Amino acid sequence: MELIKLSAIASTNSYLKEICTQMQPRDATVVWAESQTEGRGQRGTSWQSEPGKSLTFSLLKRFSIFSSADHILINMATSIGVAKALDLLKIPKVAIKWPNDIMSYDKKLCGILIENQLKGKLLSSSIIGIGLNINNSKFDNLPHAGSLFTITGKNYELEAVLELLVKCILEELEKLETSSFNELKTVYEPSLFRKDEISVFEHEDGTLLNGIIRGISVEGNLCVELEDERWAEFSLKEIKLRY
Repeated sequence: MELIKLSAIASTNSYLKEICTQMQPRDATVVWAESQTEGRGQRGTSWQSEPGKSLTFSLLKRFSIFSSADHILINMATSIGVAKALDLLKIPKVAIKWPNDIMSYDKKLCGILIENQLKGKLLSSSIIGIGLNINNSKFDNLPHAGSLFTITGKNYELEAVLELLVKCILEELEKLETSSFNELKTVYEPSLFRKDEISVFEHEDGTLLNGIIRGISVEGNLCVELEDERWAEFSLKEIKLRY
């Protein structure tokens, strides 16, 4: 990888996108900020990070064979790559909370935000933003947040974790050139957080329903078995898991 290290910036994704408008950075360019002031997450949420204790970085990956409909494969491969890196670090009970948060037990360690660039109908590149809590110990008003330190009691060297994460993510992304959705699904689905457990979900309008996560569809929607044994599919905007 080609590493650009910054002391402080609003958003590594935004910075890397700006670089791409001005020049042609190499494939696998990484922008790493020690402090990120305006990190973004899914559903328009913000990502809080503690300078010097967490990783906030963005990775540029170029593609030549994917269509815009293949964005779900990139999400899945990235999540698998992060989960594998944490497994190699011996973090216990690693799971993927659909669509792309990474958990240990019931604590969120990592958030992923992927922004894709299109050329016509082709997906030309992705900017993959990663926020990973590493040596953090305080999380203001975030009861579900955790870090590698709070899970294991160990301190970690940030750059070593960064290198491992990027290596594992790139390995999974490179497999996409020869892998089908079904092959990826056999790795992704068993790692889903609360899979095959009765869970409570919240609709956009605040109403609740009980269901069991069974997997994901080819469109990337969450497949849930409802109380009457029917299966339903939900997009990211339609439903969220309460836990």
